[in-house]
Amino acid sequence: MITKEQVLEALKNVEDPDLKKDLVTLGMIQDLEVEGKNVSFTVMLTTPACPMKEMIHKACVNAVLFYVDESANVNVKMSSNVSARKSSGPLLPSVKNIIGVASGKGGVGKSTVASNLALALERMGAKVGLVDADIYGPSQTIMFDVVHEKPMIKGAEGNNKIIPVESYGIKLMSIGFFADTSQAIVWRGPMASKALIQMLSDTEWGDLDYLIIDLPPGTGDIHLSLVDAIPLNGVVIVSTPQLVALADAKKGVAMFQMPAINVPVLGIVENMSYFTPPELPNNKYYIFGKDGAKNLAAELGVPLLGEIPLVQSICEAGDAGRPAVMQENTPQAIAFMEMARKTAQQLSIQNAKTHVAQPAAV
Repeated sequence: MITKEQVLEALKNVEDPDLKKDLVTLGMIQDLEVEGKNVSFTVMLTTPACPMKEMIHKACVNAVLFYVDESANVNVKMSSNVSARKSSGPLLPSVKNIIGVASGKGGVGKSTVASNLALALERMGAKVGLVDADIYGPSQTIMFDVVHEKPMIKGAEGNNKIIPVESYGIKLMSIGFFADTSQAIVWRGPMASKALIQMLSDTEWGDLDYLIIDLPPGTGDIHLSLVDAIPLNGVVIVSTPQLVALADAKKGVAMFQMPAINVPVLGIVENMSYFTPPELPNNKYYIFGKDGAKNLAAELGVPLLGEIPLVQSICEAGDAGRPAVMQENTPQAIAFMEMARKTAQQLSIQNAKTHVAQPAAV
């Protein structure tokens, strides 16, 4: 006769590769049921984007067969309860994780990475919102084909809330909803920062696993104001392979690692990493240099989250309002999905370092 105690003891031999503790200690085993030779339970992961999902599933089945009964019928369900490092504060109480997407300079594809990161996480089963915080050059309304949409307002007078526009399952908010596309936004730093904080706080986000913030390029007032008002869980730095872009990316990493700011850098994404002609899908041409972001990541001791190819369809997809990750099974979609998995993985690791309470085992 198989007992629950035997199963839990066996599963103590299965370690989460990222958190470096066994699943039982982490409280990731739930809904354990044993009936004769039939064993079923749920593994509650810290993110639906876990890149180790299949490996953990296989390890759980093998542990029960090896340590308990080789003839057992093991049914393992993989689910997730997205971890959170700390409260998002009074401004965003129902948002579990806030991820900034930043770059040291403009023109490296930061907004493209932000839009595809948000949509990739949503495709994996997470509840996701996206804030276009690039006050002077908002572009997410174009990338999500909502240029002509306007957010709704609800609530009593004096307590109004903005209802974000939804596109492809993503809740969106952008200064672009409130300004004409041909209108230049000429604001001083404090005014732009105040507008961003108000846009974040006045929006009815609902429950979100991840809120992605597409930050302005560079290092300045808006970044400082944002981290003062909102506890970012982590930031992703976007660069291209050229030395000029990498030098600015290094400054971006240094800014977030300053003691006064102290936001975890989840890693670096290298955009426009290589060119692959459609007629030669196995060829890679490193037009702007090779391994630039990889070497920088190693130098700074942060992960390389992804290498996104230079593909014309990525630009066309953004212009058409259908982010490239929607082009399933293409090299660019696969690269963005892998980048999102690694980002979620690094965020879970950072959350675990601050002693996040995990779901209790049953």
